[in-house]
This record gives sequence, structure tokens and C-alpha cells, in this order.
Amino acid sequence: MKRSLFVAVAVFVAVLSLATGAYAVPQTFFGEDAGIGEGTRQTSHPNADAAQASFLSNLISPGTEDFEGFADNTGTPLVINFPGAGVTATLQGTGSVQTVSSGTNGVGRFPISGDNYFETGSSFSILLSDPVAAFGFFATDIGDFGGQVQLTLLNGTTQVITVPNSTNVTGGGVLYFAVIDTQNLFSEVQFGNTAAGVDFFGFDDFTVGSVGQVVQSPTPSGGSTNVPEPSSMVLLGSALAGLGAWRKRRVKPKE
Repeated sequence: MKRSLFVAVAVFVAVLSLATGAYAVPQTFFGEDAGIGEGTRQTSHPNADAAQASFLSNLISPGTEDFEGFADNTGTPLVINFPGAGVTATLQGTGSVQTVSSGTNGVGRFPISGDNYFETGSSFSILLSDPVAAFGFFATDIGDFGGQVQLTLLNGTTQVITVPNSTNVTGGGVLYFAVIDTQNLFSEVQFGNTAAGVDFFGFDDFTVGSVGQVVQSPTPSGGSTNVPEPSSMVLLGSALAGLGAWRKRRVKPKE
């Protein structure tokens, strides 16, 4: 009897794990628009914009840093702010704020909003005043010299994510990338460059959101939601029904 009970409970727990395991984290959002030349600013970047819209649809009042409060050529460290999220941060490492009011900087990089963006050919990091669950950004001129962006999210745990941008492509491209992870909050974001010193990147509109600002199950662009698969729910229901039937058989009727 005890062995049968153990088996029934084990099956129930296994199926429960299968069902809840469908809530995969972290969720990522990605959209990329190919460049059309280093001297031409892309004013239309629908794929990147769609990824940003999908990311923002899962947040309420997130905070965004657009670098408009800095003078041209301001170097690191930069104290940046995310109004709405109630978070401040320090951007440190290699790079500087650049002002480009129209066109590009001549070699493919430009702001997405306003006139300013952050430019670097190496690694840098963002140290956040409080742990967050969401982070997203625009980037320009990524990969024309073979480089990819690598994100490392830190806060007790370490998550390394390689942005799936195209490489060895025409300069001046635009991408958007974001991540939401409500189970592993992070207080530092490190940006790596797989072609440091060769491929230079532009970044704009960094956005963060706290765990309390994540308002629904994330739906990554081109991906799936955090809703359990129907088959998992059917199995879970079957396990519950089976466990109930087993208990019913084991309970003796009153005389």
C-alpha cells in the first residue's frame, strides 16, 4: 500500500513539474533590420520596432534612458536614470555619448530617438541601484565587422545571452533586444563584444522594469508565451484524477 501511494505521488509530482516547466525563463525579444549603408540613417526599422513593442507590452511604466541629458563626447562613467522604474545606474567601461543630429556618424552609427546615443568598440557594464526583471535596448551598426553582442546578467546568479544578430553584413543596421526574467532578478548588465576593437556599436534607449512592472506572461517576438502547453495540462488533470481514484479505492466504506 505504501509503495503504491509513493508511486502515485511520484507520478503526480513528475507531471506537475512537466506542466509548470512550460513557464520558461528568461524570455527574450529580438528584431533586426538590415543596414543599407554606413552613410544612410534608417528612419524605418519595423522589425526592431516590433520587438520593442512586444517587450513594452509586458511592462507598465518602465524607465528609459535616451542619453539626451549628456553633452557630446561625454565619457564614462555615466550616471543614468530610469524614471518610472525608480532605478538609477552607473554605466562604466569604455565608450562615450555621441551627438548626431542627422544622418550617421559617417560609419553607420546613429541615435534612435533624439540626437544622442552611446558608442563603444569594447565592453561596458550597467550597475543598477536595485535588481530588475526586464532590460531592453536598441543598437545600430552591429555585426558589419563580425561582432556580436553578449549580455551577462548578474545578481548572485550569472546568465550569459548572445544576441543573435547577423554578422559580416552591410553597415548601418538596427536591432532591438530585450529580456524578461521574473525568477532571476539582476542588478548588473555586462555588455560584451565578440569583435572588440574591430566592430564598433551604437546603443540607445536602454529600458528597465522591476518585477512589479511585469504585468503579464511575456510574449517574445517570434516565440511562445509562458502559458503551459495544453498537453501538459491534460496530463496534470489525468494525474489528479488518477490520484483521486486511488484514494477512493483505498478508503473503506463505513459499515
